[in-house]
Amino acid sequence: MHATRTIADVMTRGAHTLSPDDSVIRAAQAMESLDVGALPVCDTQHNLVGLVTDRDIVLRAVARNRLSESLPLTEVMSHEVLWCYEDEPVDDVLDDMVQRQIRRLPVMDRQKNLVGMVSLGDVAAKTQNRGVGNALAEISLPAAPVRPAQEVSPSGDFELPEVRNSDMHEVNIGHK
Repeated sequence: MHATRTIADVMTRGAHTLSPDDSVIRAAQAMESLDVGALPVCDTQHNLVGLVTDRDIVLRAVARNRLSESLPLTEVMSHEVLWCYEDEPVDDVLDDMVQRQIRRLPVMDRQKNLVGMVSLGDVAAKTQNRGVGNALAEISLPAAPVRPAQEVSPSGDFELPEVRNSDMHEVNIGHK
């Protein structure tokens, strides 16, 4: 019989944090230099107040043409942050991540101090959990998109951009 692995066994300790007033550009530069896709945002008392992801930056700053040195993280970060405790069983946290479609979480100790981050990649690299591949596949399934109303041409047709990709190939990843 083996002991249940906890998040502390697989997490990345010592997460780099940002301030809510830091610029979005500073966050992107930190992500690039650290080779991460998400960073926790903490206030001056070191309380976790948000999480910023590369996706937040793309969708809430770049796509809206708002990217500038003066754009603070508070305007693009996720304010409702889900997190886990470092002493929770890996399998329980993994189940929650799948259910909520989350790839990475801040990790807290029981005094609610930020102690690191855990990602599906951490779990895959540090355990022999075969469920991680399935978890990643489930999380990666696209949700039905909510699309804004389409522009209608004078003829009454929807105007959609033409998309061509002659380099697209189907790839079978182990499915028969």
